[in-house]
Amino acid sequence: MFKHILLPTDGSEKAQIAAEKAVELAKQHGAKMTAVVVIDPFPYIGLGEASAFGLQAYLAEAQAMAGQSLDLARQIADAAGVPFTADTIERSAVFEGILDTATSEGCDLIVMGSHGRSGVKALILGSETQKVLTHSTIPVLVIKS
Repeated sequence: MFKHILLPTDGSEKAQIAAEKAVELAKQHGAKMTAVVVIDPFPYIGLGEASAFGLQAYLAEAQAMAGQSLDLARQIADAAGVPFTADTIERSAVFEGILDTATSEGCDLIVMGSHGRSGVKALILGSETQKVLTHSTIPVLVIKS
């Protein structure tokens, strides 16, 4: 049924649980999997060398964290024998990066974790998962844990 599953990840425990479910589904359906980390752009507000250094430090740290997140997902996929690719992209709106990746990669399912916030907390804090659910044109499986 599914041929290409997208796994947005941030390396959190919730994302790792979603990765395990995504790999399980991919294996059952003979699908391939793509994991993506969406990095927020550096908030450039200053001038001079300090800002250039801040940008470099920020991007280095963000890339390192993305690499760790994607490595965790890769290990889970490799252990199950699921074809896996990974990407790190930069977008100011994380949900748009997720949806852009789903479109560009030709994914037919997005599997992502949720922190499970509800009520006022969910309204105030917002949720990338909720934004993906609202704007996605392909099915989204939310793994609550």
